[in-house]
Amino acid sequence: MSVVRIPPVLRASAGGAKQVEVAGATVGEVLQTLVTSYPSLREQLFAGDGELNRFVNVYLDGQDVRYLDEQATPVGERDTVVILPAMAGGAG
Repeated sequence: MSVVRIPPVLRASAGGAKQVEVAGATVGEVLQTLVTSYPSLREQLFAGDGELNRFVNVYLDGQDVRYLDEQATPVGERDTVVILPAMAGGAG
């Protein structure tokens, strides 16, 4: 199973977990398995059309999946998926 790292801002929706092991052959399958286990993550990770929310960055072993095959990117059993929601704000 692959490891999915959960950022602090999403941990409350993932039962407080910093990381979880999730099965799936692609990034999309891994994320769907994740949101099946933690349903409150679905609206934070996915848009209504099933695509990744544009404010969520997903990395597979350090590579942005937007520059790979997005949700169709293959995932190996020892791979790490990192979810990083975009943060906004600051001094203006």
